[in-house]
Order: sequence, then structure tokens, then C-alpha cells
Amino acid sequence: EAQLVESGGGLVQPGESLRLSCVASGFSFSSRTMSWVRQAPGKGLEWVSVIDRRNGTYYPDSVKGRFTISRDNDKNILYLQMDSLKTEDTAMYYCTQGGLGQNGPNSQGTQVTVSS
Repeated sequence: EAQLVESGGGLVQPGESLRLSCVASGFSFSSRTMSWVRQAPGKGLEWVSVIDRRNGTYYPDSVKGRFTISRDNDKNILYLQMDSLKTEDTAMYYCTQGGLGQNGPNSQGTQVTVSS
């Protein structure tokens, strides 16, 4: 059974950084496109980064230049480095299998709160 477990969230001030991790198991991680998706209170899902099996990446304009997605296929871990965080980045963050808009979250997520 496929499983994704996120960690690394927390409360930070604007301008600070966080690194999220997602440990994958139960499927062929190295062969899958993976995504980070977030949901702010009262808002819909937003795909904030995508990485394919050849390490090609995608970012929406809202996070481009601030967020970096990466993967360690030996450890089956997906990462999201988030720099220069803004209050509008506050959300629950999830990792998902698949690319942009393909699969909604099916895991616990990790909360990121950016507040002064």
C-alpha cells in the first residue's frame, strides 16, 4: 500500500525558511512524478511544485524563485525547500503522486504557518 508521510512544518516569521520532507513507501518512488500541494483555510488546492523522474521541475509564479523541490531516490524522500516565506504561504502542505492537478492529497500533511 502506498504511503506518504510529511514532516518539517512549523511556525516561522516572514522571510524565514523551512524544509519539508515526505517519506514515500509502498510504490516505485523513483519512477513517479511527485508534487507538493497546499491548501490554505477556506481555499482550494494549489500545486506549488512538481518534479518528474528526470528531475524536471515546475513552479507556479506564486512560489517561483523561493521554493525548490528535490528528491532522493535512494532514500525515497521528497523535499521542499521554502525560502523567503510570506504570510500567504500559510497552509497545510501535502506531497502527492503525479503531476499538476492529477491527484489530491491522501496523507496527513504538515502545517506551515508564517506569521510575525
